Amino acid sequence: MGVYLGKYCYIMIIMLVLVLGKEVRSQLLKNGYYSTSCPKAESIVRSTVESHFDSDPTISPGLLRLHFHDCFVQGCDGSVLIKGKSAEQAALPNLGLRGLEVIDDAKARLEAVCPGVVSCADILALAARDSVDLSDGPSWRVPTGRKDGRISLATEASNLPSPLDSVAVQKQKFQDKGLDTHDLVTLLGAHTIGQTDCLFFRYRLYNFTVTGNSDPTISPSFLTQLKTLCPPNGDGSKRVALDIGSPSKFDESFFKNLRDGNAILESDQRLWSDAETNAVVKKYASRLRGLLGFRFDYEFGKAMIKMSSIDVKTDVDGEVRKVCSKVN
Repeated sequence: MGVYLGKYCYIMIIMLVLVLGKEVRSQLLKNGYYSTSCPKAESIVRSTVESHFDSDPTISPGLLRLHFHDCFVQGCDGSVLIKGKSAEQAALPNLGLRGLEVIDDAKARLEAVCPGVVSCADILALAARDSVDLSDGPSWRVPTGRKDGRISLATEASNLPSPLDSVAVQKQKFQDKGLDTHDLVTLLGAHTIGQTDCLFFRYRLYNFTVTGNSDPTISPSFLTQLKTLCPPNGDGSKRVALDIGSPSKFDESFFKNLRDGNAILESDQRLWSDAETNAVVKKYASRLRGLLGFRFDYEFGKAMIKMSSIDVKTDVDGEVRKVCSKVN
């Protein structure tokens, strides 16, 4: 009996150390981390993102997605930026990632001013914030101090959310990262900007079941619109806005689309059919948004700060890369 209790206590201690370790690492992040070591760090990232945005506004959702995909694999450590045949970029969910050149550009500018100081992971977190702000969305203070990871494996990208995921699977994937259902719905609100390929949702239009019918959760008028945009034998790589109502503006339109059966991705539309996620969607889509502090723009910033703290690296298990695409 004493042996079993000893093993149980040992396991509990190990679990406690792991949990506390994550909390300690996330607490190392702070606002103004570079205020002394590189005072112009955030302004340099901002000006870099802005210059790319001015020539191509669609880079904003690319940067936001890049940060999201980074945090869900190995934590927010810039590992998605590492190139290699077996690195995260080679994983199927990451093949369409955009914005890498923006991060490289910002890194080069920072290295010229503050060599070896600002991590690629922090640049990515800051760029994601700036991309939302430039799209008429909210802004928030980004706690910084992340270190860059040294490991990037495509095989570990299998836990990234998929457009085919049920709500239960989505909840579990977010829960595994310390994010709750409210965070899930809020962060998926990022789909208010951005695009996807016809390939990823065309099955909903023509072959949703074995009988070849359409997804009944799509509103009839929207179904007609989508079939025009993505004909059955058309180009599967054709890009379609995830929020056709206001594709370039970061707003609550995405949640109204879910309410009205006008979501592009099946995984997004499913948020309306689950009682728990439906309650959050309704509050964001309501004209009464803002009551009780339940505003999408405010909540999104909070959720992004929470997400960007996932499994951050310290000096012990990370580094500040000189070039974001490879370890030192």
